[in-house]
Amino acid sequence: MELGIASPFGDEEGFVDLQSDAYFMGEALRMARRAEADGEVPIGAVVVRAGRVIARASNQVEMLKDATAHAEMLAITQAESVVDDWRLNECDLYVTKEPCPMCAGAIVHVRLRRVVFGCSDLRGGAAGGAINLLQMPGLNHRSEITAGVRGEECAFLLRSFFAGRREDAKLRQGETGEVG
Repeated sequence: MELGIASPFGDEEGFVDLQSDAYFMGEALRMARRAEADGEVPIGAVVVRAGRVIARASNQVEMLKDATAHAEMLAITQAESVVDDWRLNECDLYVTKEPCPMCAGAIVHVRLRRVVFGCSDLRGGAAGGAINLLQMPGLNHRSEITAGVRGEECAFLLRSFFAGRREDAKLRQGETGEVG
């Protein structure tokens, strides 16, 4: 599958500055680590406009008791506030994991120019993993996609988080003697 790539950094041939992508993904990874420290699934997101981070967020689903409190959704809300508009067509989103369908719907609605993500989600991703809502024909907007930026780092963070969760569950099961 071929993903569209565009440059937010400006050359008319569509050149993508991968060093900048790596830098901004590093900022998203910092937010993912913050989520992990808070006991949340370690996903982080930043919104960039004109080469500057204007919004940062981490997953806060457990803390807020809100299933919609994904890093992408929170970062989008912050960015809308910064630009004082719901349209983010001059902005790019960097997120450590491929956006889910809910987040992809919001991304299309706010007209984010570009989405850069770390690791794919083949079961639930909506940027080419399971489906591709970000470039669906017939919708009023299509975001460019760059996948796999610092992908191993992003995937490792998620794998180690869930491995720790499974280990904790085994220990709790052993303490209570319960099965299942």
